[in-house]
Amino acid sequence: MKSPIPDYLNALLEKARPIEDGMPAQYIKTLANADTSKLAVALVMADGNVYSAGDDKVEFSIQSISKAFVYAIAIEDAGLDRVLEKIGVEPSGDAFNKLSLHKGNNRPMNPMINAGAIAAHSLVVNPNATAEERTDRILKTMSRLAGRQLHVDEEVYQAELEDADRNMGIGYMLKAAGVISCKPDEAVKGYIRQCSINVNVRDLAMMAATLSNAGVNPATGEAIIPVDSVRQVLSVMTTCGMYDGAGDWVSRVGIPAKSGVAGGIIGALPGQVGIAAFSPKLNDRGNSVRAVAIFEQLSRDMGFHMMDVSQIARASVSTSVAKIVAGKEDPHHRNCDRSVVIFALRGAVRFAGSERLTRAIVRELGDPNPKDPGSGKHQDACAIVISLRDAFSLNAVARRVIHESIIRLLAEEKNVVVIDPNDVLKMDLGKLPTSQHPHIVQNEKEAREYIGGIGCSAVIQSDNW
Repeated sequence: MKSPIPDYLNALLEKARPIEDGMPAQYIKTLANADTSKLAVALVMADGNVYSAGDDKVEFSIQSISKAFVYAIAIEDAGLDRVLEKIGVEPSGDAFNKLSLHKGNNRPMNPMINAGAIAAHSLVVNPNATAEERTDRILKTMSRLAGRQLHVDEEVYQAELEDADRNMGIGYMLKAAGVISCKPDEAVKGYIRQCSINVNVRDLAMMAATLSNAGVNPATGEAIIPVDSVRQVLSVMTTCGMYDGAGDWVSRVGIPAKSGVAGGIIGALPGQVGIAAFSPKLNDRGNSVRAVAIFEQLSRDMGFHMMDVSQIARASVSTSVAKIVAGKEDPHHRNCDRSVVIFALRGAVRFAGSERLTRAIVRELGDPNPKDPGSGKHQDACAIVISLRDAFSLNAVARRVIHESIIRLLAEEKNVVVIDPNDVLKMDLGKLPTSQHPHIVQNEKEAREYIGGIGCSAVIQSDNW
């Protein structure tokens, strides 16, 4: 069986593809000439599993998405108290590149607008650091976050320098206000250089997933951002990450996010998933039109809104294998001495729990993967049992993902048994697209006897059954 999640992501892209509103950023020559047909999305789960679709290998400059991560670096290098002395945390309500400071204390309003981002860049390493030292620190950290070596796009960097007058003006304003102590042109050039780092959606989703995973890269296991810094960054992303569209974003999407004018958007849902989408055409707020649509659809379909409290709990998935031993009533049952694979869900199951179930099914029953010893080991199992005995509830998206997984198993002529004493699956067997149906039972005894005949038993081969 193949996971339904990549198919969903492809369908998501096709729904967004006809949207033709907006245009690429016009004030940077390289971005203005971007291929507007490009479209991609990626999800990285909190344990590092990656799903992506579309032009997921196409690279583009990170632009303002870098602000969130450089803010985290500044907090680590200078300390939160020092950073808060220099940069506020309030939404500005203004365009990202406006030349303005807070009237009461001359601080930039927040680190997600250009003034705050330039100030954050100046705090990296130490006050006496060179521009090269700051850039090197940022590039190395970004690469660790992405899980691969990233590079600066020199063409984008030079193109942005040609039209850097406004940012240079911001830099000198910050210097005059005492916010930065280094040379303004060095801070601005360093800021532009951090924005010119090339990434793809898989990189960005991994970086976002690191925020979701308490600062630990979920693929490499490396702790990169301290937990307290993650909380600060996600908080500011929630209120300020989408510029003057932040309020609308929080109410409609409900995921801490940051956008960039090359067309990328990241979202980090704490404890669950990192998300990235990319398409070059922007709306009048500087956010990718198609990427916004993708995030809105994902939030609705997957129940990703952070204020969704329809369920409170976590779900876990366990996999076990048992061998059928025929009973006296049917000693020559066809499933005698054959294996059964059991997938058990526990707790309140949302998207993350159903994704883990789907992944476990694919691993056990799919084609063997040379990089994953033991995968595909049970392709010839006589039955697949999905136990929902200890599942408190399934939300709508979890139910759809599990339904689709069952349908795909049936299409491959697998014998599927569901233990569902609390009727949480709610599957309409009359509307299945396959001639086969899953056999739904109340308990393990009924499942065993359906699979192996009356009086049969099961010998544990792994975990519990």
